[in-house]
Amino acid sequence: MKFADTISGNLDKIECAIRIAARRKAAVVLFPECAVTGYGYDFSSLTLSKIVEALSLVSGFAARYQINVLAGSPLLRKGHWHNCLVAFDRKGRIVHCYAKCQLTDADRRFFTPGNSIALFELDGVCATAIICHERRYPELVRLAVMAGARVLFHPNAGMDSLSVSREKRGGRDGIAVRAFENAIYYVFANSVGPQRGGKWSAGDSKIVAPDGRTLRLANNRDEAVIVADLDLNCATGKYAAQSLEHPRFLSRHWPAMLKAMRRQARLDARVP
Repeated sequence: MKFADTISGNLDKIECAIRIAARRKAAVVLFPECAVTGYGYDFSSLTLSKIVEALSLVSGFAARYQINVLAGSPLLRKGHWHNCLVAFDRKGRIVHCYAKCQLTDADRRFFTPGNSIALFELDGVCATAIICHERRYPELVRLAVMAGARVLFHPNAGMDSLSVSREKRGGRDGIAVRAFENAIYYVFANSVGPQRGGKWSAGDSKIVAPDGRTLRLANNRDEAVIVADLDLNCATGKYAAQSLEHPRFLSRHWPAMLKAMRRQARLDARVP
């Protein structure tokens, strides 16, 4: 996705991509971080009414095309703005809202960290999510997989100099490793090409299998909708499950920790 200059422009792009994904019989469509506004947006000018109106339209798209939608968006909750991923089911209902908890310096200028690990279901499949910079925190994924997640959704918004963006291209991003070490599917949606303020994004949106194979890979120049069939029998999460048993001195602590994580995921997922 190449971010538009306005929220309405991004919503047009979102609907177009949803329509294409639905025609290709996709079950879920994932959009980049802050897809509703664009990551280079002047967040200080945001109002809750703008976001509520935009998310209402995304909800309508999900219901109209009968597809699960995951869209990145700022969201005001309990007086604080969060950098969120909002999950809509096929009826357009919000089923989960994950707030990015590990923020970049740029995030901290406007956003407050979330306080949970993402854990939710789409079509009966347990899933989790991280946002952009959080790929550097493997525990956010491992703990969710221990709790049953079998698919990871990762929205991203590259905002680098052109030279840094070029260095990131070609898939050297650790995604295959994270999929393999957790035995899960990894779905990565990035912005692509020139962004605001002279910044660039490396693109390379992709879908990676539990064995580390790249099933689909977008390029680093063009907007694209990529689709792959996921055999969920292959997403066993077996290594995370084995971690629940050994080392033995930790095994007795995991049930309480996972219970607390599931509870916090429910509490922190609420949308005003």
